Amino acid sequence: QVKLVESGGGLVQVGDSLRLSCSATGRTFSQYAMGWFRQIPGKEREFVATITRSGDSTSYGDSVKGRFTISRDGAKNTAYLQMNDLKPEDTAVYFCAADQFDRVPGIAWGDYWGQGTQVTVSS
Repeated sequence: QVKLVESGGGLVQVGDSLRLSCSATGRTFSQYAMGWFRQIPGKEREFVATITRSGDSTSYGDSVKGRFTISRDGAKNTAYLQMNDLKPEDTAVYFCAADQFDRVPGIAWGDYWGQGTQVTVSS
C-alpha cells in the first residue's frame, strides 16, 4: 500500500510558476513510477507527466511540454511538478499517482492516487 499526499496548489496569476509536491509513504518509493494528472469537473482526467522508477526518463502531455517539469527525490520520498508560465487552461485539480511499472501513460496508469490539489490560474 502506498499513500500519496499532494501539496503546493493555490491561486496564481497568468505567467506565474508553482511547484507541486507529492509525498509518498508506505512501500519503497523507488519501486514506483510517479505521475501527475489533472482534471476539470465534468471532463476526463488528463495526463500531465510521468517519471520512471529510476528517474532517468520522463514523458509529458502535449499541452504542458516545455513548461512543466517532473522530478523525484528518493531521499525525501517525494515527486515534484514544477509548473512555469501558467495559463488559465492549466486550472484543474492535480493528482499524483504511483504505478508499479514503467509504462506509457494511459487509462490504466496508476495503482495508487492522491486526493488532489487545486491549481487556479487567474487572468
